[in-house]
Amino acid sequence: MRGIVKKFPGVRALDGVDLVVRAGEVHCLLGQNGAGKSTLIKVLAGAHGVDEGTILWEGEPVSFANPQAALATGIATIYQELDLVDGLSVADNIYLGHESARGGITRDATMNRKARELLARLGHSEIRPTREVGSLSAAGKQIVSMARALSRDARIIVMDEPSAVLDPDEVDGLFRVVDDLRASGTAVIYISHRLDEIRRIGDRLTVLKDGATVAGDLSAKDTPTAELITLMTGRTVSSVYPRRTIPLPATAPVLSVDGLARVGEFSDISFDLRPGEIIGLAGLVGAGRSEIVETIYGARRASAGSVTVDGRALRNGSVDTAVRAGLGLCPEERKSQGLILDDAVYRNVSLASISRFSRFGVSTDDAEKQAAHEAARSVDIRPDAPERIIRTLSGGNQQKAVLARWLLRSCKVLLLDEPTRGVDVGARAEIYALIRQLADSGVALLVVSSDIDEVLGLSDRILVIADGAVVHDGPSEAIDAGGVLDRIIASHEHTASPTEQKGEVA
Repeated sequence: MRGIVKKFPGVRALDGVDLVVRAGEVHCLLGQNGAGKSTLIKVLAGAHGVDEGTILWEGEPVSFANPQAALATGIATIYQELDLVDGLSVADNIYLGHESARGGITRDATMNRKARELLARLGHSEIRPTREVGSLSAAGKQIVSMARALSRDARIIVMDEPSAVLDPDEVDGLFRVVDDLRASGTAVIYISHRLDEIRRIGDRLTVLKDGATVAGDLSAKDTPTAELITLMTGRTVSSVYPRRTIPLPATAPVLSVDGLARVGEFSDISFDLRPGEIIGLAGLVGAGRSEIVETIYGARRASAGSVTVDGRALRNGSVDTAVRAGLGLCPEERKSQGLILDDAVYRNVSLASISRFSRFGVSTDDAEKQAAHEAARSVDIRPDAPERIIRTLSGGNQQKAVLARWLLRSCKVLLLDEPTRGVDVGARAEIYALIRQLADSGVALLVVSSDIDEVLGLSDRILVIADGAVVHDGPSEAIDAGGVLDRIIASHEHTASPTEQKGEVA
């Protein structure tokens, strides 16, 4: 790709990007949110046309009128926001658009067999080809999306944040697949904010900033981390987690969870959370962390146990009761669960406080906009444009908008589920600082993260969750990442049957 330019109304998203990918290599594409990575891969995938520049395939100029043309050439893309059809089976999703058919009738048995082979290649033969995709977890859907790319016999596979919803074992499985692709001569364009992954899997890398290539053909393993961060951000960014600046006050708990359970998901979850304290929930994908947080918030109905705020029990399964009591939630999937993507920034920020700005059911727009704007400025949402459609913001700024919503609401307890997923290194440091400021101001926080170092670095106390149960509860300084994994593994070995090797990704 040479001198690629892509313009949208009022913005030049790509401003002369160069990218060279060789057969049989893993080429890592780095850059902050908003640097142009997603736009570039959509151009390569045929989803966007090119305004200027040239795409060369095996030395010959090509142009892709649509994604089907790119696929026919040999380019398959796995997007961060998975484009699966929940109502269809796993096999139907894998072969969607190139179904096995004879006489106009699809051959389900053939597709199921081939899907089973692809899933086994990915190390997930436990996923049934006939299962409905909508019943899978985010991790399971990621595996299906990867199988679909493999089904196309692609020469280049683009992977956009493929490990974001995978646990460490699944990441190892992903890397084994990438190694196999590389050995077979297939090129992989790998996009990730996790620099440790770049070191493990990458051969070469290209860095984008502000829609332009600032470095290309760098060694993924030998380029210093400090240099990469400077190239991406234009400044030196520390990844050190901000430490507590004031002692944790010896106050009564603001949130108490006692014997909370949901049949088939988790059981006997009990803990107290004090004002200003940060408790981290650590565990692998599928351990029940998100389900616990959503049940505390009232988005799921508990089968047993209670949740109290300031000594008053919350009504089971009622989000309204939880919010009125002072709880806020930043959900795992911010785009589908936390934002109205086609509405303005200020509307998204004011969403939990809308009753403050309405009279007789009619919104007082000026007051709402002013208050939301002030909350957005307090978390430094960029650009400073409250009427801008939130879909157009980077992932980091979208996440800040969700945080600003609960700042405006002045909540007592904030539940953060994967607060930095899909967020670049610069915005991640800013979100860490915001979390620390909230704790220092007296807000109690419950943090879920698949990044064990992150949850350890942010938290005062750690609850390790395995198979829906608490297997460790103690101060964060008394355990490291190895200790967390040891407890998870020990719990799994204790509870698994002799023939059980791996549970289904569900």
